[in-house]
Amino acid sequence: MATRRTFLADTAVALGALAMVPGGLLAAGRADPLTRAIPATGERLPIIGLGSSATFAQAAAGGDFDALRTVLQRLAESGGRVFDTAPGYGAAEAVAGGLVRELGIANRLFWATKLNVAPRGGRADPEAARRQLDASFERVGKSPIDLVQVHNMGDLDTQLPILREARQDGRIRHIGATTTFATQYESLEQAMRERSLDFIGTNYAIDDREAEKTFLPLAAERGIAVLAYAPFGRTRLWSRVAGHALPDWAAEFGAQTWGQFFLKFVASHPAVTAITPATRRLANLEDNLAAGFGPLPDADLRRRMIALIDALPQ
Repeated sequence: MATRRTFLADTAVALGALAMVPGGLLAAGRADPLTRAIPATGERLPIIGLGSSATFAQAAAGGDFDALRTVLQRLAESGGRVFDTAPGYGAAEAVAGGLVRELGIANRLFWATKLNVAPRGGRADPEAARRQLDASFERVGKSPIDLVQVHNMGDLDTQLPILREARQDGRIRHIGATTTFATQYESLEQAMRERSLDFIGTNYAIDDREAEKTFLPLAAERGIAVLAYAPFGRTRLWSRVAGHALPDWAAEFGAQTWGQFFLKFVASHPAVTAITPATRRLANLEDNLAAGFGPLPDADLRRRMIALIDALPQ
């Protein structure tokens, strides 16, 4: 199976990406990352951030703290800012929280975590939810936390009021809800229409465009920020492009690697506020961050990109 690691190891263009942006241009002060505004506040966030599921969570569980320390420090240095985690990602939140305290960068990051205690009889225990939320504060050592979302639509009737209360008390800046499960899409749409949400988080990739049908236009209509998850289809897209060269016309929007191609597609939808691809590898992070600079594909290029990927075997 093709992976991101094999693409970066086997292609010379990845080395070009590392030298291009953000290290060189940022250091020279000649470039700024693309940003999008949070509709509720107008605060602008860099379009490319960092997630902590998948390989990041695996590294946290395996004790590879040096690698995670490096990517978190680089994220802060680059101005990438947005870091997405969850108590449900194994050791990821606890390890990342300890590392950002050690590095002294907690206040330089837009810290996005989640709340979802295991329900009993279909309902979440409110006291257990409050304890989980308190644990998130202890892990990162930051108050207020920038964003807490109800993870995977976990009993919004119980957990969303707890987040609203914490926001009212000044402990949380933004609240929201997430899902990457098709069985929960209808519930998320309903929540976007009926509840006051600052953010949603959901999956969106060039070969996974379900979010375009409802979530993204509804977010634009209702002033809800969007965190885009799984922009590489987890590892699915790497398998689809295995053995295929990046098309020359990708240079029209500044993509030098397949990773940048995929991320720039997601970033080019105006309703996407930030994208949080997960990684534990500095080379991957650098490649991801480079996608947050320069031009984005227009509507015609987006259609061309879709046609290219849709024509490849799944």
